[in-house]
Formats: sequence, structure tokens, C-alpha cells
Amino acid sequence: MSRTRIQNFSVSLDGFGTGDVQSLDAPFGHAGHSLHDWMFATRWWRGAREPGGGGGVDETFARQFDLGIGAEIMGAGKFGYPGWHQDPEWKGWWGPNPPFHTPVFVLTHHPRASLEMQGGTTFHFIDGSPVEALEQARQAAGGQDVRIGGGVTTVRDFLAAGLVDHMHVVVVPILVGRGVRLWDGLEGLDKDYRVEATSSPSGVTHVTFTRAGV
Repeated sequence: MSRTRIQNFSVSLDGFGTGDVQSLDAPFGHAGHSLHDWMFATRWWRGAREPGGGGGVDETFARQFDLGIGAEIMGAGKFGYPGWHQDPEWKGWWGPNPPFHTPVFVLTHHPRASLEMQGGTTFHFIDGSPVEALEQARQAAGGQDVRIGGGVTTVRDFLAAGLVDHMHVVVVPILVGRGVRLWDGLEGLDKDYRVEATSSPSGVTHVTFTRAGV
């Protein structure tokens, strides 16, 4: 059965998944890329980009990102900077060959025509609820899993709606202080999941939430 998954989602010690004042030049606001340094150091991330990279726990978790994924759902804030919908030439942060290689459903109040990219990624822009978006993504996924890619508000909305079967959160040992917090309004979420934590020599902690019976 198709599952709904969150993979490699990083938050700070104080629970922020992105910093404040996002812009074209600062996709993660004042936090920069500090929440994702653990991932950038893995062999999986570096891949064809450059030689080297670490292994171990971080590598093992990072590689789960695209295994068995048939579609992704992301929010408007992940697809682009504030106001991107006014730029007809904007095609996302990832260049002509985005790393998703599946249909991607972008939740936005400003739908536009679908955008076919290289490598199998097609962006579909929809204005709908989490339930409606998940129904479309599951149809497109062909029996494979659907990944909820972010940003923070989108992940939180899917968790609040009870639609997430498995979640991998990476707790990074930094304090961001301001921005968008993941856990706000999700008190008691842990009661619905089996929670496991694995520490890494890099300093991050990998926390997985798996719904009972999944």
C-alpha cells in the first residue's frame, strides 16, 4: 500500500525548519544552509557533484530520500521565493533537471499550467487541501509512496491532518531563534507513532516517526 512519507527534514534544536525573512537570495532566510550541512557532507548528496563525502549513519538515512517514491507534494514556499507566482519564467530552485524525477504537486493559491522538466519531473500547480492533494499524488504515484517535501507549513498541515505514515526528522544542534517552527500546534503527535532516535557522530540526531501498523 502506498505510504505518505517525510524524508530528511531538518529542524534546529529550537524546532525551526527555516529561518526568518526568506527571499530569492536566501531561500532559508537568515538560517542559510546550516540546517542541511549534515546532508551536504554525505556521499549520497555529493554523488556526481564532487568526489568524497562521508558515510555512516547520515549516509544511510540520506539515501532513503527517493527510495520507493512515486510522487511529491510541496508547498508554494518550497517551490519558490515570495512572489514567484508573478514571474512566468520561474521554474524552481533546481535548474532544468530537478532532483525529484517524479510528478510534483505544488500547493499554491496561484495555479498555472503544468511544467515539464528534464529527468521525469513535472510540476503540477494545484489549489487544494492536503487531502485533495494527496489523492491526486497517489493516483500519479502508481502504487509507490508519496513524499511530503516541505516547506515547514506544508509538513505541519499534513501532520495535523493525520495524513503522514512515516516521518524522518533530523535534529541539528544549532539554535535558529526565529523563522517557522515545525512542532507548533502538534502537541501529542508522538502518541500516534512509534518514535526512534539515532545519534550521529556529525552531531545530528535522526528521529523517525512510524505510524502503528504501517
